[in-house]
Amino acid sequence: MSSSLFAFALKDFRAQLRRLVLTGSAVAVGVAFLVLSVGGAGALVQSYEQSAAADVGDAAVQVVPGGSSPALPAGVAARAARVPQVASVAERLAGHANVIAPSGRPLDDRALVTSIAADPALRWQRLDSGRWPEGPGEVVLDRKSAERVGAEPGGTVRMTKADGGTADVRLTGLLDISASAALGGQTAIGVPYAQVRTYATGVRTTHLDLGIASGADALTVAKAAEKALGGDVSAYTHEGAVNNALQGAKTMYAIVMTAALSFVLIAMAVARMVVTNTFSVVLAQRARQLALLRCIGTDRDQLLRVIRRQGLMLGALASAAGLAAGAAACALGTAVINGFADLGPIEVSLVPGPWTFGLAGVFGVLLTLWAVRKPARAAAAVPPVAALAASGAASLPEPGSRVVREAVSVLMLVAGAGLLGLGAFGGSALSLLAVTVGAILTFFAVLRYAQHLLPPLVGLLGLALRRPFGTVGRLSVQQLRANARRTAAASSAMLVGVTVAVSAVTAIGAAEGGLDSMLANRMPAVFALDPDTGRVPADALAALRAERALTVTPVRTATLTVDGRKTVFAAADPAGLNPDAEGVGAARALKDGEAITLTQRSKLTVAGTRPTGGTGEPGGGTRLTTVTGAAALPVSLSPEATVYVTGVTLDRLAPGAATVSTVLLNPAGDTGHDAARAAVDRALAAHPEIRIADTGSDADLIRSLLDRMMLVVTVLLGFSIAIAALGVAATLMLTVEERTREFGMLRAIGLAGEQLRRMLTLESVLLALTGALAGTLLGLLYGTLAARSVLAGHVSPLEALASSGGTALTVLGILAATVLTGVAASVLPARRVRRMVVVDALQAA
Repeated sequence: MSSSLFAFALKDFRAQLRRLVLTGSAVAVGVAFLVLSVGGAGALVQSYEQSAAADVGDAAVQVVPGGSSPALPAGVAARAARVPQVASVAERLAGHANVIAPSGRPLDDRALVTSIAADPALRWQRLDSGRWPEGPGEVVLDRKSAERVGAEPGGTVRMTKADGGTADVRLTGLLDISASAALGGQTAIGVPYAQVRTYATGVRTTHLDLGIASGADALTVAKAAEKALGGDVSAYTHEGAVNNALQGAKTMYAIVMTAALSFVLIAMAVARMVVTNTFSVVLAQRARQLALLRCIGTDRDQLLRVIRRQGLMLGALASAAGLAAGAAACALGTAVINGFADLGPIEVSLVPGPWTFGLAGVFGVLLTLWAVRKPARAAAAVPPVAALAASGAASLPEPGSRVVREAVSVLMLVAGAGLLGLGAFGGSALSLLAVTVGAILTFFAVLRYAQHLLPPLVGLLGLALRRPFGTVGRLSVQQLRANARRTAAASSAMLVGVTVAVSAVTAIGAAEGGLDSMLANRMPAVFALDPDTGRVPADALAALRAERALTVTPVRTATLTVDGRKTVFAAADPAGLNPDAEGVGAARALKDGEAITLTQRSKLTVAGTRPTGGTGEPGGGTRLTTVTGAAALPVSLSPEATVYVTGVTLDRLAPGAATVSTVLLNPAGDTGHDAARAAVDRALAAHPEIRIADTGSDADLIRSLLDRMMLVVTVLLGFSIAIAALGVAATLMLTVEERTREFGMLRAIGLAGEQLRRMLTLESVLLALTGALAGTLLGLLYGTLAARSVLAGHVSPLEALASSGGTALTVLGILAATVLTGVAASVLPARRVRRMVVVDALQAA
């Protein structure tokens, strides 16, 4: 009996295969997307790993700091040179300097200065063009920075010196930092080892590269070096150093893979909806045949097994096709990236391992079986008496208790709405999480009621079609509203993809539009000085105060001992700071003897001071009372500061010891950002060693990252919309078979073939556009609430969206794309209808 049942399932599957091709294509696209996403995440991690390995260099043994120390101890290079079998030692020095632009001001990003080893075999940097620097006054610079200052190999570059002056140096070559994790993304300068301290400040030893004698064992030398240098360092062979550098790749892989798979799950959820809808339609059309099988002795379990086996066959074939398509896409992508992208020595492969292909195939099969489960249970519940019904499609009974389904839907809707309100207006630290969970719950409830919500929307859209399309438009709307469950099922797949896409685009767009206001409200000043020496010269401060376009607020700092620990205190006049910034209000109300601190303690005891105006301690020192609610203020004034006090308190605690470590600047009156920046540059023309931190530049950087994120999200979610379009096409193909006689009658009474094609196209567009419009409304709601939770009241999300013009264009682009997918989905069904012979169509059952 089992073999005959399997034979029937196989034969019946072959007969239905043509009707299931588009459904299988949806699963195949999902599986291919899964393979491509895993391959892309793996390629990104590969590039990171190769970048980290490239920074290791070719040294046989490498010594790095032990524990959390960022630098090796002094004198370590001399001790390493005395280790047996060590032939040469290259000390990697790193510090910071500034490259001066032709305008006389330093580049906004501080340059990382690294030492060039005298031994070519121990050089870890890569030279792009030119030659290595060999003597004083010679440097190499990364290509991008050289272009920014208009320098070429053989020319000169001006840079700051460690003593505060500047020097014109010869540019001997250009560094290739494309494959370097340590140098990439910043200005990079290479100078001979002996000249590093001439130009760089904050010089430290980050690594030792050891060359070993011929025939020596690298592992033995590494152990001897580690023993000789003490327990505060670690020594590795070349292979061990590479493995040590790759430790961060595991965390990065997990983060990237999680992000990639989240988009895959969305696409596969849409594919599951397409499969469920298609099988529901097919089995509904075969309800009488299934009842006849019940009449001749087939029980429910046997019928259930037949349908599940057909789902298994479809899943296996679709997954195999998806794996082949995914492998081809990965191979093509690998060839394109390695052939056209400028990756330096890095070579990546988008083709994942065999385990990925195996798991993706299994996932596609299991997904199809899960999608078939509900329509299979409904089909198995068809009673034998249904065989007496007239031929044609019937409605399958929905399994499960309706009361339970309604109760769960209502509960999800109420709970989700509550979480949405709590997250958007509650002001909690977990606001975004609450909005996310609330959106998921309410969205599932909306999907449950889709058959009641979407058909009326079809009718509303149909009102606009009556005048331009006449009879064809009315017939399209009537057909879709007549079968509400099928219309809702086909549109729901598009609803999922568009809702997620519009939500993400809206949230990112609102965050981008409110970025300037959010940063302005969080930062006490628009500009901040960052001197290399840690002290702002008096003449620079005087020049800034002479600029009438600026409000100048010096920040004085001093290092004092609090409870046995060295602590940086900061003081500034809050009158010149942004009144909306966190902590500024508390600073204006602060009294002598009070402090704002990062800690949660109510009292601070400052040692070595005399309590002339504050509270004294029996053992000496001054006790300060802390003020809560403004803990972030000290860090926003000076990165090293953890305590803020008034100027009077600081003068009493550290008389004559406080220094102006930075200056905060705000535009005065109605002065604009650009005019204020020009005033700052003008005042600091004689001080190229002072960098300027600009919140406007920070906003531009974050905005560019958000633009890229929006592009990536839109492209990735495009797969979900494409799968939904396949679902629309599959539904139309099935309805064509079901409505063959109807089409014949329409042709017989005078409807032309072109009008039939137009009618199906309109039905397809309405299906896609209904889901897209509903998804857009939900996406705008969810995205706006998510943006409100992130913006935390600093700016209205609606105002932020209005100032982000790209968001509206992106949403309109998504709607336009759904219309195009609807037109594309109607091509095959429309061709089939046009080829129908009227007489044969009228004779169809």
